Amino acid sequence: MELRTRLRGLVELTRPGNALMAGVLTFIGAFVAIGVEAVEVGGAWDAPAIQATAAVAATVFATGAGMVINDYFDADIDRINAPDRPIPRGAVSERGALVFSILLFAGAAASAALLPPLAIGIAVVNLVALAVYTQWFKGTPGFGNLVVGYLTGSTFLFGGAAVGSPAPASVLFGLAALSTVSREIIKDIEDLAGDREEGLTTLPIAVGERTAMLIAVGALVVAVVASPVPYLRGTFGEAYLIAVLPADLVMLYAAYEGYDDPSASQNHLKYGMYLAVVAFVVGRLVVLPGGV
Repeated sequence: MELRTRLRGLVELTRPGNALMAGVLTFIGAFVAIGVEAVEVGGAWDAPAIQATAAVAATVFATGAGMVINDYFDADIDRINAPDRPIPRGAVSERGALVFSILLFAGAAASAALLPPLAIGIAVVNLVALAVYTQWFKGTPGFGNLVVGYLTGSTFLFGGAAVGSPAPASVLFGLAALSTVSREIIKDIEDLAGDREEGLTTLPIAVGERTAMLIAVGALVVAVVASPVPYLRGTFGEAYLIAVLPADLVMLYAAYEGYDDPSASQNHLKYGMYLAVVAFVVGRLVVLPGGV
């Protein structure tokens, strides 16, 4: 097997776009927690900057490892449903994918070792969840959705914990987790027929489409209702409240849309989540010296 083909296949397994985005979310968690102290200050790297960098590296490594191990366990299914993936098309062997995932997990563990105890604890939980998700959690009614929601939201919490200030990022963690749970349930509704054929027992299969949609909408409504908490607690000012309103409106519309068009609803939920992240960044910027 040509080396270049193998290397390209290994990189593809990590879903590099997703891994890098997860790293960006971790950095945002650190930035929301302590602002410019999380980046280079005065031309020298201080402790928060080093910790934020290590947290971003750990997140990128761990996300990539989770993607690779997911493809390793799904190799037989992908040979039928996704034959163009690296393992089914022969670019990467199953053994090669397993070894690569172990190396990425080791990179994540080494990066996380530089962080405070709480961040290390979060990293350990996340690494275990990523490693066993496909075998134990994927396709289980509701629980698989909760695991994905937790993992997505925890990128922000991990960033905050890495710089020793998890509280400001905890609300963003909760909002992202709830929004992701809602989006994952709606995705399961969209994939209902295929999941049933594969023998999975997702939430819509277990409780019915309508009940699953009600749960998804309920999670989203809780996230929207909780979105003003940083303002009410005095963490952020009016600028945050103004910036988060479009995110809330987009997510509420996505919830309404989910009954008729789950695919469009998922996309709009993703946009709403991005807008919420922007609102938190705005909230942090305006409380910084020289902020707008």
